[in-house]
Amino acid sequence: MSGGSHDSSLHDDLVAAIPNMRAFAISLCGNRDHADDLVQEALVKAWNHLDSFEEGTNLKAWLFTILRNAYFSELRKTKREVADSDGQLASRLSVPAEQQGHLDLLDLNNALGKLPVDQREALILVGAEGFSYEDAAAISGCAVGTVKSRVNRARARLNELMTAPPDGGPGAGEDKAAPGAGQPGRRRAAGAI
Repeated sequence: MSGGSHDSSLHDDLVAAIPNMRAFAISLCGNRDHADDLVQEALVKAWNHLDSFEEGTNLKAWLFTILRNAYFSELRKTKREVADSDGQLASRLSVPAEQQGHLDLLDLNNALGKLPVDQREALILVGAEGFSYEDAAAISGCAVGTVKSRVNRARARLNELMTAPPDGGPGAGEDKAAPGAGQPGRRRAAGAI
């Protein structure tokens, strides 16, 4: 790419895409620090290969494809390694939040983490990032029907996970007449995606 105004505009578009790339990376790997590294790697790759980007095409989809490929390449490399559990125990020992919305978000993130990677990816691309099924299929490298199926299965499973009663936790036996009582945000959060 050449031309000052094109470079400036493309630079602005790259910067504008960072928050969405970061959210997508977090949904893939589940770790903010790791997600930041993935986004940085994807941006460096994109910057170094700007000449392969076709003007007039979807820059965000191109960036998400690079990010996704970087994640799965790294995943294949580390498949045989033992996962580093630093920070895992600490995240479970946190003090419960006082605001229901924060708890609902934690429940949603936990439920998303239980979905298979392909379903979570499709759901985030279509439901949270707003990509069309066609763009999500191009990013994921699969057929449109496959993306639709993955989104459908992910939504159904997410709904199951978000509406299931807590497993023997405090208050598990309370208010049996009204399942989900005291958890109005759970259904709302599951239906949001």
